Amino acid sequence: MSTGQRLKSGVCTTEIMVITAPQEDLDLTCGGAPMTANGDESNTGLNPDFADGTTIGKRYVNVDGKLEILCVKPGDGSLAIAGDKLKLKDSKKLPKTD
Repeated sequence: MSTGQRLKSGVCTTEIMVITAPQEDLDLTCGGAPMTANGDESNTGLNPDFADGTTIGKRYVNVDGKLEILCVKPGDGSLAIAGDKLKLKDSKKLPKTD
């Protein structure tokens, strides 16, 4: 996985772009199935435990913050690494102007 790479889910319509990625390879899944560059269909179907959905334009991060991805097309599956769901990245508050 590398910065700028686009991946597609094989079980829903989710598409993402990698914003930052660690050096080591990660097992990124959506809806319980691996994400691929061409969105090969998975024969497993959408796992109900990973069916919270993704939101377009939102960024998702792993627990240690080393992986950040941007959802470019929403879908029904949840993003996860090795079974741990990614969390929605908090947006930064803009400074108040008077």
